[in-house]
Amino acid sequence: MAVFRIERFTPLPAAESWRRVTDWERHAAHVPLTRISVPTGLPTGVGTVFVARTGVGPLGFDDPMEVVHWTPPAAGRAGLCRLQKRGSVVLGRASIDVYPAECGSHVVWVEELRIRLLPQWGDALISGAGRRIFGRVLDGLLDGPVRPYR
Repeated sequence: MAVFRIERFTPLPAAESWRRVTDWERHAAHVPLTRISVPTGLPTGVGTVFVARTGVGPLGFDDPMEVVHWTPPAAGRAGLCRLQKRGSVVLGRASIDVYPAECGSHVVWVEELRIRLLPQWGDALISGAGRRIFGRVLDGLLDGPVRPYR
């Protein structure tokens, strides 16, 4: 299983960071050749399903995900979102946590992925690519001065 973790600190308040990183359709603007639909509709909550379609025309695959835990940030409490990947190509889970910080918020995104038919030796490649791609996604969603966690 490929695992990667991305962390960012942003001056945005936790509620605004949460709103941006859980705007599923907006993720597509930062992932090449991908569009996202939310067939269950909005607002997001437990049971919401969204589908990332990556590819060109008929050549591509769907990555359906379901929200299995949804606790928005409130009154100094962290926001916690857990996703289960339900596709035939990409399996696994993801978590997006938004913590209030003294000067804004701290966002932590963790993915555990398994790509069907990809040998285990490919996990390191997927982890590295995931950190780069989803790091850019997170930077784009937070849209402003963002400091990577070191």
